[in-house]
Amino acid sequence: MGYETDLKLFIDGVWKSGEGRDAHAVVNPVDAKAIAEVPYATKADLDEALAASARAWPEWRALDVEKRGAILHKTAKIIRERADLIAATMTQEQGKPLGEAKLEVLASAQLFDWYAEDAKRDYGRTLVRPAGQLSRVIRQPVGPVATFTPWNFPIYLLAKKVSAALAAGCTVISRPPHETPGCCTELFRALADAGIPAGVAQLIHGEASLVSETLIASRVIRKVSFTGSTNVGKHLMRLCADSMTRVTMELGGHAPVLIFDDCDLEKTLDMVVPQKFRNAGQVCVSPTRFYVQRGIYDGFVKGFAERTARVKVGNGLEDGVKMGPLANSRRPDAIESLVQDAKAKGARVLAGGERGDGGFFFQPTLLADVPNEANIMNDEPFGPVAVSRPFDTFEEVIEQANRLPYGLAAFAFTENGRRANLIGDLVESGMVGINTFAISGADTPFGGVKDSGFGSEGGKEGLESYQVVKAIHQA
Repeated sequence: MGYETDLKLFIDGVWKSGEGRDAHAVVNPVDAKAIAEVPYATKADLDEALAASARAWPEWRALDVEKRGAILHKTAKIIRERADLIAATMTQEQGKPLGEAKLEVLASAQLFDWYAEDAKRDYGRTLVRPAGQLSRVIRQPVGPVATFTPWNFPIYLLAKKVSAALAAGCTVISRPPHETPGCCTELFRALADAGIPAGVAQLIHGEASLVSETLIASRVIRKVSFTGSTNVGKHLMRLCADSMTRVTMELGGHAPVLIFDDCDLEKTLDMVVPQKFRNAGQVCVSPTRFYVQRGIYDGFVKGFAERTARVKVGNGLEDGVKMGPLANSRRPDAIESLVQDAKAKGARVLAGGERGDGGFFFQPTLLADVPNEANIMNDEPFGPVAVSRPFDTFEEVIEQANRLPYGLAAFAFTENGRRANLIGDLVESGMVGINTFAISGADTPFGGVKDSGFGSEGGKEGLESYQVVKAIHQA
């Protein structure tokens, strides 16, 4: 299956490439070989995109919500029609198995359908006032938006931002990661073919610092939405401070998983192992820190190790592969360093623990008895490594779950209803899944607390994040 996407910039309704621009190699993580080149935007390109976004905004925000919605619905339809091409492109760029990639593409289409309809239900409110007076509260689009998205869910996270911003009446300039420009290009090709007006939605590939500093410094941009690492998020927030630009930050996590002795152990293992190695563990809400009640700890790690050893690793385009390579050359180095540090501090390797053969592969790995002093218990691994340790009391495991500065997602498995209620209240996390990993959907707010960021995407909260609140009082 060949790489078919023609990589270009999309600025003011025109596809652009070459013409003296620098280019960056796109690499297949299976074998580390280049499969395409993506053109990088110049400063002049960015200035043109900003001018187009500012020009297009008044007309787009004034467009009837039904007409905006029709374009978003058509975009969703085109994405579904091209799902096989987009998914294959994603697998070749990012490494995830083809089945996972296609599910991501279809979920992205669902986001466009959801926001096409949700914008029609964006009601304000009227306040109680004496006769002859009127006070009302309305929401309006914040203005031109800049989005920055990562490579782990390249089209879904882009769609989550773009669909909500467009539905709210904002114009958008998006900078996707250099690892996965093809599938992101296809999303904007769908928007273009659906009839998005020139300047309303624009795609900029380019060097991260040039793009972020240019866009954020411009008074045109009224909102920045970023998904990525905590360190980069804090840097972008500092850039936004000078212009008081609004931000939504969906940052890193290190999700605890609380396994209690009243759970159905076999059923729980059948759920947690595939979830841990989904997308090779490169998931911001990936279950990572497994705290297991002592009475079932040995049985849990034994069953986890057995299932981990059966995970088929390989080229995501091949049938039966459940885990592909990591997305870039940095990830195996980082994972190897964390595993070696944990081993040196007393952790036991019960499965995996080594690099794979060629490309950017790393074996699915389970570490047991991992001390809190190990780096991997404190730093997000963002890879195919599960770490585990036993606990004795409820109070102890809640303390461990809340120990880190992260608070994006947390999970628990228990059949005790009162305990489940307490976990939902006491765990410091933007999202909590109890006996489930289904915490992300088109209608669901997605976001974290503490160093995992603030603001939500998805659901009505996602639409509201691209709006400003205005109170209008009339006597």
